[in-house]
Amino acid sequence: MNITTWNVNSLTARWPRVEAWLLEKSPDVVLIQETKQTDAKFPFGQLARLGYESVHCGQGQWNGVAVLSKVGLDDVTRGFGDDDPEARIIGATCGGVRVYSCYVPNGRALDDPHYAYKLQWLAKLAELVTHRDTAAPFVAGGDFNVAPADLDCYDPSVFEGATHVSEPERDAIRALERTGLVDLTRALHPDEPCYSWWDYRNGAFRRGWGLRIDLLLVDPILLAKATASWVDREARKGEKPSDHAPVVGEFDL
Repeated sequence: MNITTWNVNSLTARWPRVEAWLLEKSPDVVLIQETKQTDAKFPFGQLARLGYESVHCGQGQWNGVAVLSKVGLDDVTRGFGDDDPEARIIGATCGGVRVYSCYVPNGRALDDPHYAYKLQWLAKLAELVTHRDTAAPFVAGGDFNVAPADLDCYDPSVFEGATHVSEPERDAIRALERTGLVDLTRALHPDEPCYSWWDYRNGAFRRGWGLRIDLLLVDPILLAKATASWVDREARKGEKPSDHAPVVGEFDL
């Protein structure tokens, strides 16, 4: 089974790229973030013609998360079951694997209320993960807007005093790992940067100025069956790409 996470940075703007990528790669399950669409605009029909069942939690011009599956799609949940109006998490069971597509808040700045919201959001995700069914394979994937370690940032000094690299954010990722989840990329590639995001400005992609902020956090069941993981850098090239590249995991299921 191939499980991919991808922040597409507007499915409206990126649909031709996404459609072509799905046709070429044919992944089994795709966790999408930042669709920036309402449910009414989401391309359910086009995806069905490509062989995908899909579910979406939309918010219009902001946020938006989705799950696409060729291996079944059941037990859908949206949000954390509280009054948070932002469309940032959706869960489903696909081919026996419980998956969550997560779009973690950016945080903006360390003194911004959005930063506190980010930490609260990650704490709620850790609570959800803690109460998962540990008998079923599990993955929480998405744009976490956190570079878990200095290796995941092209130059940590550039981000000193900023979000994405602060100790409370990194500890929130470690709290998820303390529930038993494992960062798949780091488990299989302990010494490689494996960046997944590059700013559109200043030729960042060409210069290699990236961050690894898109993660697949898997449980021990999936980790034991993992055969490969990589960042599809080709999807970041060419005409009107997302600023994120897909992060792919393969499992012998």
